[in-house]
Amino acid sequence: MNWRNFQLGPAALVAAAFIGPGTVVTASLAGANFGYALLWALAFSVIATLILQEMAARLGVVTRQGLGEAIREQIQRPALRWAAMALVISAVVIGNSVYQGGNLSGASLGVEALIGSSASWLPLILGVLAAVLLWSGNYRLLERVLIGLVMLMSVAFIASFLLVQPDWTAFFRGLFIPSIPTGSLLTVIALIGTTVVPYNLFLHAASSAQKWRGAEDLPRARGDLVVSIPLGGLISIAIVSTAAAAFFGQAVQLEGAADLSASLRPVAGEGATWLMGIGLFAAGLSSSLTAPLASAYALSGILGYGGQLKSWPFRLTWLAIIGIGTLIASAGIRPVEVIMFAQVANGLLLPIMALFLLWACNQQRLGEHRNSLPQNVAAVAVVVVAIGLGLRSVGAALQWW
Repeated sequence: MNWRNFQLGPAALVAAAFIGPGTVVTASLAGANFGYALLWALAFSVIATLILQEMAARLGVVTRQGLGEAIREQIQRPALRWAAMALVISAVVIGNSVYQGGNLSGASLGVEALIGSSASWLPLILGVLAAVLLWSGNYRLLERVLIGLVMLMSVAFIASFLLVQPDWTAFFRGLFIPSIPTGSLLTVIALIGTTVVPYNLFLHAASSAQKWRGAEDLPRARGDLVVSIPLGGLISIAIVSTAAAAFFGQAVQLEGAADLSASLRPVAGEGATWLMGIGLFAAGLSSSLTAPLASAYALSGILGYGGQLKSWPFRLTWLAIIGIGTLIASAGIRPVEVIMFAQVANGLLLPIMALFLLWACNQQRLGEHRNSLPQNVAAVAVVVVAIGLGLRSVGAALQWW
Protein backbone atom coordinates (compact mmCIF):
# COMPACT_ATOMS: atom_id res chain seq x y z
CA MET A 1 0.00 0.00 0.00
CA ASN A 2 1.18 3.51 -0.79
CA TRP A 3 1.00 5.22 2.61
CA ARG A 4 1.30 8.66 1.00
CA ASN A 5 -2.29 8.20 -0.21
CA PHE A 6 -3.54 6.79 3.10
CA GLN A 7 -6.68 8.27 4.63
CA LEU A 8 -9.10 7.14 7.28
CA GLY A 9 -12.61 6.48 6.03
CA PRO A 10 -15.44 3.93 6.30
CA ALA A 11 -13.47 1.51 8.49
CA ALA A 12 -13.17 4.28 11.10
CA LEU A 13 -16.98 4.38 11.12
CA VAL A 14 -16.95 0.67 11.91
CA ALA A 15 -14.52 1.24 14.79
CA ALA A 16 -16.75 4.05 16.06
CA ALA A 17 -19.73 1.71 15.84
CA PHE A 18 -18.38 -1.23 17.83
CA ILE A 19 -16.93 0.91 20.63
CA GLY A 20 -20.18 1.89 22.29
CA PRO A 21 -21.39 2.01 25.91
CA GLY A 22 -22.20 -1.71 25.76
CA THR A 23 -18.60 -2.47 24.83
CA VAL A 24 -17.33 -0.21 27.61
CA VAL A 25 -19.49 -2.06 30.15
CA THR A 26 -18.56 -5.53 28.86
CA ALA A 27 -14.85 -4.73 28.70
CA SER A 28 -14.88 -3.11 32.15
CA LEU A 29 -16.55 -6.12 33.75
CA ALA A 30 -14.16 -8.48 31.94
CA GLY A 31 -11.15 -6.68 33.38
CA ALA A 32 -12.60 -6.26 36.88
CA ASN A 33 -13.68 -9.90 37.15
CA PHE A 34 -10.94 -11.76 35.26
CA GLY A 35 -7.99 -9.36 35.09
CA TYR A 36 -5.94 -9.50 31.89
CA ALA A 37 -6.80 -13.16 31.18
CA LEU A 38 -9.36 -12.47 28.43
CA LEU A 39 -7.40 -9.99 26.33
CA TRP A 40 -6.75 -12.76 23.79
CA ALA A 41 -10.50 -12.79 23.00
CA LEU A 42 -10.27 -9.18 21.85
CA ALA A 43 -7.17 -9.93 19.78
CA PHE A 44 -9.11 -12.74 18.09
CA SER A 45 -12.10 -10.42 17.61
CA VAL A 46 -9.94 -7.89 15.77
CA ILE A 47 -8.68 -10.58 13.38
CA ALA A 48 -12.20 -11.91 12.76
CA THR A 49 -13.52 -8.38 12.21
CA LEU A 50 -10.73 -7.61 9.75
CA ILE A 51 -11.62 -10.71 7.70
CA LEU A 52 -15.36 -9.99 7.54
CA GLN A 53 -15.10 -6.23 7.11
CA GLU A 54 -12.52 -6.59 4.33
CA MET A 55 -15.02 -8.69 2.39
CA ALA A 56 -17.80 -6.17 3.07
CA ALA A 57 -15.61 -3.26 1.99
CA ARG A 58 -14.42 -5.11 -1.13
CA LEU A 59 -18.02 -5.89 -2.07
CA GLY A 60 -18.96 -2.22 -1.72
CA VAL A 61 -15.90 -0.83 -3.51
CA VAL A 62 -15.96 -3.23 -6.49
CA THR A 63 -19.74 -3.55 -7.05
CA ARG A 64 -20.64 -0.02 -5.89
CA GLN A 65 -23.46 -1.57 -3.85
CA GLY A 66 -24.20 -1.88 -0.16
CA LEU A 67 -24.84 -5.24 1.43
CA GLY A 68 -28.60 -4.62 1.46
CA GLU A 69 -28.67 -4.02 -2.29
CA ALA A 70 -26.49 -7.10 -2.86
CA ILE A 71 -28.92 -9.28 -0.88
CA ARG A 72 -31.90 -7.93 -2.81
CA GLU A 73 -30.19 -8.46 -6.16
CA GLN A 74 -28.47 -11.79 -5.58
CA ILE A 75 -31.10 -13.73 -3.61
CA GLN A 76 -33.62 -14.61 -6.29
CA ARG A 77 -36.00 -16.91 -4.43
CA PRO A 78 -38.81 -14.82 -2.91
CA ALA A 79 -39.05 -16.96 0.25
CA LEU A 80 -35.34 -16.61 0.99
CA ARG A 81 -35.38 -12.91 0.19
CA TRP A 82 -38.32 -12.29 2.53
CA ALA A 83 -36.63 -14.31 5.27
CA ALA A 84 -33.46 -12.25 4.86
CA MET A 85 -35.47 -9.03 4.94
CA ALA A 86 -37.28 -10.12 8.11
CA LEU A 87 -33.99 -10.92 9.85
CA VAL A 88 -32.39 -7.63 8.81
CA ILE A 89 -35.39 -5.61 9.99
CA SER A 90 -35.55 -7.55 13.28
CA ALA A 91 -31.85 -7.46 14.12
CA VAL A 92 -30.65 -4.21 12.61
CA VAL A 93 -33.63 -1.88 12.57
CA ILE A 94 -35.65 -2.97 15.62
CA GLY A 95 -32.54 -3.99 17.55
CA ASN A 96 -30.75 -0.69 16.95
CA SER A 97 -33.86 1.25 17.96
CA VAL A 98 -33.55 -0.27 21.41
CA TYR A 99 -29.76 -0.14 21.59
CA GLN A 100 -29.96 3.55 20.67
CA GLY A 101 -31.42 4.17 24.12
CA GLY A 102 -28.28 2.66 25.65
CA ASN A 103 -26.05 4.70 23.33
CA LEU A 104 -27.65 7.98 24.36
CA SER A 105 -27.69 6.96 28.03
CA GLY A 106 -23.99 6.10 27.85
CA ALA A 107 -23.10 9.43 26.23
CA SER A 108 -25.16 11.19 28.91
CA LEU A 109 -23.30 9.35 31.69
CA GLY A 110 -20.03 10.55 30.20
CA VAL A 111 -21.22 14.16 30.25
CA GLU A 112 -22.52 13.75 33.81
CA ALA A 113 -19.10 12.46 34.90
CA LEU A 114 -17.56 15.62 33.47
CA ILE A 115 -20.02 18.13 34.93
CA GLY A 116 -20.34 16.33 38.26
CA SER A 117 -24.15 16.13 38.32
CA SER A 118 -26.99 14.29 36.63
CA ALA A 119 -29.30 15.91 34.10
CA SER A 120 -32.45 14.23 32.76
CA TRP A 121 -32.46 16.43 29.65
CA LEU A 122 -29.09 15.23 28.34
CA PRO A 123 -30.43 12.31 26.22
CA LEU A 124 -32.76 14.71 24.41
CA ILE A 125 -29.94 17.18 23.68
CA LEU A 126 -27.65 14.41 22.45
CA GLY A 127 -30.44 12.84 20.37
CA VAL A 128 -31.08 16.22 18.70
CA LEU A 129 -27.33 16.61 18.07
CA ALA A 130 -27.18 13.19 16.39
CA ALA A 131 -30.25 14.04 14.29
CA VAL A 132 -28.80 17.39 13.16
CA LEU A 133 -25.55 15.75 12.04
CA LEU A 134 -27.36 13.00 10.13
CA TRP A 135 -29.88 15.44 8.64
CA SER A 136 -27.04 17.32 6.96
CA GLY A 137 -26.80 14.41 4.53
CA ASN A 138 -23.11 15.20 4.19
CA TYR A 139 -21.14 11.94 4.21
CA ARG A 140 -17.82 13.75 4.47
CA LEU A 141 -18.99 15.68 7.55
CA LEU A 142 -20.27 12.52 9.24
CA GLU A 143 -17.03 10.71 8.47
CA ARG A 144 -14.94 13.53 9.95
CA VAL A 145 -17.07 13.74 13.09
CA LEU A 146 -16.85 9.98 13.65
CA ILE A 147 -13.10 9.88 12.98
CA GLY A 148 -12.73 12.70 15.50
CA LEU A 149 -14.73 10.74 18.08
CA VAL A 150 -12.58 7.66 17.48
CA MET A 151 -9.45 9.73 18.02
CA LEU A 152 -10.97 11.21 21.19
CA MET A 153 -11.81 7.73 22.49
CA SER A 154 -8.30 6.54 21.67
CA VAL A 155 -6.63 9.33 23.64
CA ALA A 156 -9.06 9.08 26.58
CA PHE A 157 -9.10 5.31 27.09
CA ILE A 158 -5.41 4.68 26.32
CA ALA A 159 -4.34 7.54 28.61
CA SER A 160 -6.56 6.11 31.38
CA PHE A 161 -4.92 2.73 30.87
CA LEU A 162 -1.43 4.21 31.24
CA LEU A 163 -2.42 6.20 34.35
CA VAL A 164 -3.41 3.06 36.31
CA GLN A 165 0.08 1.52 35.75
CA PRO A 166 -0.74 -1.94 34.33
CA ASP A 167 1.10 -5.18 35.05
CA TRP A 168 2.85 -5.55 31.68
CA THR A 169 3.80 -9.21 32.21
CA ALA A 170 0.18 -10.17 32.92
CA PHE A 171 -0.95 -7.93 30.07
CA PHE A 172 1.12 -9.69 27.40
CA ARG A 173 0.36 -13.12 28.85
CA GLY A 174 -3.37 -12.45 28.61
CA LEU A 175 -3.02 -11.01 25.12
CA PHE A 176 -1.07 -13.90 23.57
CA ILE A 177 -1.90 -16.97 25.70
CA PRO A 178 -5.59 -17.98 25.47
CA SER A 179 -7.24 -19.11 28.69
CA ILE A 180 -10.81 -19.40 29.92
CA PRO A 181 -10.92 -18.98 33.71
CA THR A 182 -13.78 -20.58 35.58
CA GLY A 183 -17.01 -18.70 34.93
CA SER A 184 -15.59 -16.59 32.10
CA LEU A 185 -17.05 -18.32 29.03
CA LEU A 186 -20.03 -16.00 28.71
CA THR A 187 -17.73 -13.00 29.07
CA VAL A 188 -15.49 -14.32 26.28
CA ILE A 189 -18.54 -14.66 24.04
CA ALA A 190 -19.70 -11.17 25.01
CA LEU A 191 -16.30 -9.62 24.22
CA ILE A 192 -16.28 -11.21 20.77
CA GLY A 193 -19.94 -10.42 20.20
CA THR A 194 -19.51 -6.70 20.94
CA THR A 195 -16.78 -6.46 18.29
CA VAL A 196 -17.98 -8.77 15.50
CA VAL A 197 -21.47 -7.36 14.88
CA PRO A 198 -23.71 -7.84 11.83
CA TYR A 199 -24.87 -4.25 11.32
CA ASN A 200 -21.28 -3.14 10.73
CA LEU A 201 -21.22 -5.27 7.57
CA PHE A 202 -24.05 -3.14 6.16
CA LEU A 203 -22.42 0.09 7.37
CA HIS A 204 -19.02 -0.74 5.88
CA ALA A 205 -20.22 -1.98 2.50
CA ALA A 206 -22.58 0.97 1.93
CA SER A 207 -20.18 3.65 3.16
CA SER A 208 -17.35 2.13 1.08
CA ALA A 209 -19.57 2.30 -2.01
CA GLN A 210 -20.08 6.01 -1.29
CA LYS A 211 -16.51 6.83 -0.32
CA TRP A 212 -14.45 5.00 -2.95
CA ARG A 213 -14.72 5.31 -6.73
CA GLY A 214 -14.07 1.71 -7.74
CA ALA A 215 -11.68 -1.24 -7.65
CA GLU A 216 -8.69 1.05 -8.13
CA ASP A 217 -9.35 2.36 -4.60
CA LEU A 218 -9.14 -1.07 -2.96
CA PRO A 219 -5.61 -0.39 -1.62
CA ARG A 220 -6.91 2.75 0.11
CA ALA A 221 -9.92 0.89 1.50
CA ARG A 222 -7.66 -1.84 2.87
CA GLY A 223 -5.23 0.70 4.32
CA ASP A 224 -8.14 2.33 6.13
CA LEU A 225 -9.19 -1.12 7.38
CA VAL A 226 -5.84 -2.28 8.77
CA VAL A 227 -5.45 0.95 10.76
CA SER A 228 -9.00 1.62 11.97
CA ILE A 229 -10.10 -1.84 13.12
CA PRO A 230 -6.95 -2.58 15.19
CA LEU A 231 -7.27 0.93 16.66
CA GLY A 232 -10.81 0.07 17.77
CA GLY A 233 -9.52 -3.19 19.23
CA LEU A 234 -6.77 -1.31 21.05
CA ILE A 235 -9.41 0.90 22.68
CA SER A 236 -11.29 -2.19 23.93
CA ILE A 237 -8.03 -3.71 25.18
CA ALA A 238 -7.24 -0.46 27.02
CA ILE A 239 -10.64 -0.51 28.75
CA VAL A 240 -10.25 -4.15 29.87
CA SER A 241 -6.72 -3.45 31.09
CA THR A 242 -7.73 -0.29 32.96
CA ALA A 243 -10.39 -2.20 34.88
CA ALA A 244 -7.97 -5.09 35.45
CA ALA A 245 -5.23 -2.84 36.84
CA ALA A 246 -7.60 -0.87 39.03
CA PHE A 247 -10.12 -3.42 40.28
CA PHE A 248 -9.10 -7.07 39.70
CA GLY A 249 -8.69 -8.77 43.05
CA GLN A 250 -10.11 -5.76 44.87
CA ALA A 251 -13.36 -5.54 46.81
CA VAL A 252 -14.88 -3.21 44.23
CA GLN A 253 -18.06 -4.19 42.41
CA LEU A 254 -18.66 -2.66 38.97
CA GLU A 255 -22.14 -2.75 37.53
CA GLY A 256 -21.74 -0.32 34.66
CA ALA A 257 -19.61 2.23 32.87
CA ALA A 258 -20.55 5.03 35.25
CA ASP A 259 -19.18 2.98 38.15
CA LEU A 260 -15.87 2.61 36.29
CA SER A 261 -15.52 6.36 35.89
CA ALA A 262 -16.36 7.13 39.52
CA SER A 263 -14.27 4.29 40.97
CA LEU A 264 -11.12 5.37 39.15
CA ARG A 265 -10.84 8.56 41.22
CA PRO A 266 -9.19 6.99 44.32
CA VAL A 267 -7.06 4.67 42.16
CA ALA A 268 -5.61 7.03 39.55
CA GLY A 269 -6.80 10.50 40.50
CA GLU A 270 -9.17 13.07 39.05
CA GLY A 271 -7.48 12.99 35.63
CA ALA A 272 -8.42 9.36 35.00
CA THR A 273 -12.03 10.07 35.97
CA TRP A 274 -12.17 12.91 33.46
CA LEU A 275 -10.57 10.80 30.74
CA MET A 276 -13.02 7.97 31.31
CA GLY A 277 -15.94 10.41 31.20
CA ILE A 278 -14.67 11.85 27.89
CA GLY A 279 -14.20 8.35 26.49
CA LEU A 280 -17.68 7.24 27.53
CA PHE A 281 -19.23 10.37 25.98
CA ALA A 282 -17.36 9.79 22.69
CA ALA A 283 -18.30 6.09 22.68
CA GLY A 284 -21.99 6.85 23.25
CA LEU A 285 -22.22 9.68 20.73
CA SER A 286 -20.35 7.78 18.02
CA SER A 287 -22.67 4.78 18.39
CA SER A 288 -25.66 7.16 18.47
CA LEU A 289 -24.65 8.19 14.94
CA THR A 290 -23.58 4.86 13.49
CA ALA A 291 -26.49 2.71 14.73
CA PRO A 292 -29.18 4.81 12.96
CA LEU A 293 -26.90 5.24 9.92
CA ALA A 294 -26.30 1.49 9.57
CA SER A 295 -30.01 0.76 10.01
CA ALA A 296 -30.94 3.25 7.29
CA TYR A 297 -28.34 1.76 4.92
CA ALA A 298 -29.58 -1.77 5.62
CA LEU A 299 -33.31 -1.06 5.28
CA SER A 300 -33.03 1.25 2.26
CA GLY A 301 -30.79 -1.23 0.49
CA ILE A 302 -32.79 -4.36 1.11
CA LEU A 303 -36.10 -2.64 0.24
CA GLY A 304 -34.64 -1.11 -2.92
CA TYR A 305 -34.81 2.56 -1.89
CA GLY A 306 -31.10 3.14 -2.41
CA GLY A 307 -28.67 4.61 0.09
CA GLN A 308 -28.89 8.32 -0.60
CA LEU A 309 -28.33 10.19 2.66
CA LYS A 310 -30.86 12.90 1.79
CA SER A 311 -33.66 10.61 0.55
CA TRP A 312 -36.82 10.57 2.66
CA PRO A 313 -36.95 6.77 3.24
CA PHE A 314 -33.35 6.95 4.47
CA ARG A 315 -34.04 9.92 6.74
CA LEU A 316 -37.29 8.50 8.13
CA THR A 317 -35.49 5.30 9.12
CA TRP A 318 -32.77 6.95 11.20
CA LEU A 319 -35.20 9.55 12.56
CA ALA A 320 -37.43 6.78 13.92
CA ILE A 321 -34.47 5.04 15.55
CA ILE A 322 -33.16 8.23 17.16
CA GLY A 323 -36.67 9.12 18.34
CA ILE A 324 -37.27 5.72 19.95
CA GLY A 325 -33.80 5.72 21.50
CA THR A 326 -34.30 9.22 22.94
CA LEU A 327 -37.61 8.21 24.52
CA ILE A 328 -36.06 5.10 26.05
CA ALA A 329 -33.05 6.98 27.40
CA SER A 330 -35.07 9.95 28.71
CA ALA A 331 -37.63 7.76 30.46
CA GLY A 332 -35.04 5.38 31.92
CA ILE A 333 -36.90 2.41 30.38
CA ARG A 334 -35.16 -0.98 30.27
CA PRO A 335 -37.04 -2.88 27.52
CA VAL A 336 -35.47 -6.23 28.38
CA GLU A 337 -37.86 -8.33 26.30
CA VAL A 338 -37.16 -6.33 23.15
CA ILE A 339 -33.41 -6.47 23.79
CA MET A 340 -33.60 -10.25 24.14
CA PHE A 341 -35.57 -10.44 20.90
CA ALA A 342 -32.93 -8.31 19.16
CA GLN A 343 -30.17 -10.55 20.52
CA VAL A 344 -31.87 -13.62 19.08
CA ALA A 345 -32.22 -11.89 15.71
CA ASN A 346 -28.59 -10.73 15.82
CA GLY A 347 -27.45 -14.23 16.74
CA LEU A 348 -29.18 -15.57 13.65
CA LEU A 349 -28.20 -12.69 11.38
CA LEU A 350 -24.42 -12.72 11.94
CA PRO A 351 -23.68 -16.26 10.62
CA ILE A 352 -26.19 -15.83 7.78
CA MET A 353 -24.63 -12.53 6.70
CA ALA A 354 -21.15 -14.01 7.06
CA LEU A 355 -22.15 -16.92 4.83
CA PHE A 356 -23.74 -14.56 2.30
CA LEU A 357 -20.62 -12.39 2.25
CA LEU A 358 -18.49 -15.47 1.68
CA TRP A 359 -20.73 -16.52 -1.21
CA ALA A 360 -20.96 -13.01 -2.68
CA CYS A 361 -17.18 -12.52 -2.59
CA ASN A 362 -16.72 -15.67 -4.68
CA GLN A 363 -19.02 -14.53 -7.49
CA GLN A 364 -17.79 -13.93 -11.05
CA ARG A 365 -18.90 -10.31 -11.03
CA LEU A 366 -16.01 -9.45 -8.69
CA GLY A 367 -13.59 -10.70 -11.36
CA GLU A 368 -10.01 -10.70 -10.16
CA HIS A 369 -11.16 -9.40 -6.79
CA ARG A 370 -12.95 -12.63 -5.84
CA ASN A 371 -11.78 -14.40 -2.70
CA SER A 372 -8.50 -16.26 -2.94
CA LEU A 373 -8.07 -19.69 -1.32
CA PRO A 374 -6.44 -18.24 1.85
CA GLN A 375 -9.24 -15.67 2.11
CA ASN A 376 -11.85 -18.42 1.84
CA VAL A 377 -10.13 -20.56 4.48
CA ALA A 378 -9.96 -17.60 6.88
CA ALA A 379 -13.58 -16.63 6.14
CA VAL A 380 -14.84 -20.18 6.74
CA ALA A 381 -13.08 -20.22 10.12
CA VAL A 382 -14.78 -16.96 11.07
CA VAL A 383 -18.15 -18.27 9.84
CA VAL A 384 -17.79 -21.32 12.09
CA VAL A 385 -17.12 -19.04 15.07
CA ALA A 386 -20.05 -16.81 14.03
CA ILE A 387 -22.36 -19.84 13.99
CA GLY A 388 -21.17 -20.82 17.47
CA LEU A 389 -21.70 -17.27 18.75
CA GLY A 390 -25.11 -17.13 17.13
CA LEU A 391 -26.27 -20.39 18.67
CA ARG A 392 -24.99 -19.33 22.09
CA SER A 393 -26.69 -15.94 21.82
CA VAL A 394 -30.00 -17.50 20.79
CA GLY A 395 -29.71 -20.16 23.49
CA ALA A 396 -29.03 -17.61 26.24
CA ALA A 397 -31.99 -15.46 25.19
CA LEU A 398 -34.36 -18.41 24.91
CA GLN A 399 -33.23 -19.65 28.33
CA TRP A 400 -33.99 -16.22 29.77
CA TRP A 401 -37.48 -16.33 28.28
